Amino acid sequence: MALENSYVKQAPKQLFIGGEWIDAESMEVDDVVNPATGEVIAKVARGGAVDTEKAIEAAQAAFPVWSSMPVDERAKILRKVADLITEKADELAEIMTIEQGKPLAQAKGEVLGGAESVRWHAEEMRRIYGETIPGPGGHLFLVKKEPLGVVGAITPWNFPSSMITRKISPALAGGNTIVLKPSPETPLSATSLMEIFQEAGIPDGTVNLVIGDAPAIGKTLTSSNAVRKITFTGSTGVGKMLFEQSAHTLKKVSLELGGHAPFIVFDDAPVDQVVTDLVSSKFRNNGQVCTSPNRIFVHESIFAEFTDKLVAAVKKVKVGNGLEEGVDAGPLIREDAIEKIQRQVNDAVEKGAMLATGGKRLIDGDYAMGNFYAPTVLLNVTNQMDIFYQETFGPVLPVIKFTDTDEVIGMANDTNYGLASYFYTLDLKRIAKVSQGLQYGMVGVNSNTVAFTQTPFGGVKHSGFGRENGHQGIDDYVNVKFINLNYGI
Repeated sequence: MALENSYVKQAPKQLFIGGEWIDAESMEVDDVVNPATGEVIAKVARGGAVDTEKAIEAAQAAFPVWSSMPVDERAKILRKVADLITEKADELAEIMTIEQGKPLAQAKGEVLGGAESVRWHAEEMRRIYGETIPGPGGHLFLVKKEPLGVVGAITPWNFPSSMITRKISPALAGGNTIVLKPSPETPLSATSLMEIFQEAGIPDGTVNLVIGDAPAIGKTLTSSNAVRKITFTGSTGVGKMLFEQSAHTLKKVSLELGGHAPFIVFDDAPVDQVVTDLVSSKFRNNGQVCTSPNRIFVHESIFAEFTDKLVAAVKKVKVGNGLEEGVDAGPLIREDAIEKIQRQVNDAVEKGAMLATGGKRLIDGDYAMGNFYAPTVLLNVTNQMDIFYQETFGPVLPVIKFTDTDEVIGMANDTNYGLASYFYTLDLKRIAKVSQGLQYGMVGVNSNTVAFTQTPFGGVKHSGFGRENGHQGIDDYVNVKFINLNYGI
């Protein structure tokens, strides 16, 4: 596709602060690179600390306007945002695929899912309920929920549209204003969404966008007393740093961090269906998903059958430019992602794992200029290998044999992470035991899906804290106030 005729050319390239598109204070720009071709597709403003301070000031000024607006009016604006995202889904999907790499169908699905998140929160904001508590004679105890103020949202590149809508929607529903810092790899998905919020008629300064110098922007957000919450999705290392920085201003923090999801296949599982679910889940966004199955535990009695069918299915996964027809998996986001994957694969093979398929970078023909890696299956993986403990974030399936239920629960929990987990069995007693025993924030039982707009999303341990989606997600964006009303005077 010629970029001069694409939606990428039309996407805004500036910062969005106080309802205006402006250049960065430094006048510097950053390149945006297509990971499938290595081509520079755009140059966007490189914001920094000064720009972030301006955005915080704009959000502060807009807070009284947005928080005091009648809920029906705010809901109407969010519904308009959802309608515009749906209307422009093809445009937004193309932009995402070109800057991020995922297949076009997956990109469009993400965009439409984001629209649904906005629409759901537009209605859920009507149900931010308080409560009354009986008090002693002449007293009525009231509990109400109020907005926090300015929220700093920091989002990743792997879901550059839905991660934004998933954070902005509940924040706005709670009556807050936003300063958004998206990933520098995927800024155009963010600028395109800001354009939609503007078109929908949201008051100036309610949502603001600063792209650019991540450490400077992040530090300005965490050190500001005006910013009352930081919400972050990304690596555990960066999340810990933001948490530490935020302590100095005692702001609320929500962290959705790394994952290392176990995927357990018991002896009574329907093998064909499980293989289909596993391949579909693993190669969504080419494994660059925090909830992606990372350690595949298979009961010894079905190990041979399962792995034979798994390898055959993985060999059919089509890798290519996400704009091409029929592509299942696109490129990885950066060169260093391939280097990390190759180190893990080499370490596993050196320590006795069997490479059943893949295990190398794809460099021939159309793959030459992009960040492509072959879909990979490693058999006979053990806890002596780095891949057993390190999140891969790529198209590698390490398969581990197990014998009994207690053993596999222990192996599944043998990690610092605790985001998503999955297991397949038809035994109801085992379902109860394993779902309770897994130390994860989310458990998929006979299902490879754990993310829904109406249900809480988040993890435990080093996968972070706080929840997104569901009414629990909005609760993370409000303060709880107690009022003792003495009506007996």
